[in-house]
Amino acid sequence: MFGYFGPEGTFTHQALLLLADDPCFADQVTTAKPYDSVPAALDAVRTGEVSAVMVPIENSVEGGVSATLDNLGNPDAVPLQIMAEVLVSVTFDLAVRPGTVLEEVRGVITHPHAAAQTRAWLAEKLPQAAVVERGSTAGAAREVADPSSEFDGAVCAPVATQLYGLTAVAHDIADNDAAVTRFVLVGQRGALPPATGHDKTTLVAYLRADRAGALLEILQQLAVRGVNLCRIESRPTKTTLGSYCFSIDAEGHIDDARMAEALMGLKRVCQDVIFLGSYPRADKVSASIADGASDADYRQADVWLHGMRLAGHAVSKQTNL
Repeated sequence: MFGYFGPEGTFTHQALLLLADDPCFADQVTTAKPYDSVPAALDAVRTGEVSAVMVPIENSVEGGVSATLDNLGNPDAVPLQIMAEVLVSVTFDLAVRPGTVLEEVRGVITHPHAAAQTRAWLAEKLPQAAVVERGSTAGAAREVADPSSEFDGAVCAPVATQLYGLTAVAHDIADNDAAVTRFVLVGQRGALPPATGHDKTTLVAYLRADRAGALLEILQQLAVRGVNLCRIESRPTKTTLGSYCFSIDAEGHIDDARMAEALMGLKRVCQDVIFLGSYPRADKVSASIADGASDADYRQADVWLHGMRLAGHAVSKQTNL
């Protein structure tokens, strides 16, 4: 059984439902269990309560989702693995109880990310309304559906508007109509999806020491091997002020020679590297491979090096004779 950051009707739930077309996931999607928070969902995987969960990890407007990044990057927690990713275009309704009109809305409730993505619209259309940020967009819709609620409107996904019997007094209220949220299906460590040529690898790198050039040293391990980055952001280690690790998405699969070499390089120069998986990209964009960075280039270099070693050993043997 799968789980997801709920309740039912969230964008995360919508992302999970998109996996129903995949025969590998279909049966577990239909019986999925909602969890009240990202940590609770991820801990359910660690305890074996569910086999995998869908959680948000990145938004094109707001950036990384701290609750997910920090939990997955925690070196003291049982390590997990990203199995797949899903991209969802973000569309918001202003949902109200039937009979309520826009001018009557005085209190709005929503998730913090949704509030940030609709701030300009709300300020222009509802300057008189107080906006309160809480758990989830679906939870906001459920709250507004209660006739005794202090809130008149919820900023939520259209699916939540319908699910909780509300009416949309406005559609598509996001300030950026191109906003996209990225979700990941996370399970326990296990077999990796095979390389497809349009893959992504996620990891967290911990600095060995806070010194000049420490981040550059990490980036060099990737750059010199032709590994392109999709995302990099610093996250506090939650130990001391000023102590940070780096959450990274990179193009390629651990079975690609350039990625394998880069991971080994990171392991040598970092205090710790948490590998979070290699999996197909949802957008199916193929990796950009620089000259000299393909698997064939690595094989040719390996053959050349092996030949040099054999020649050197042969000369050494003749000399000893």
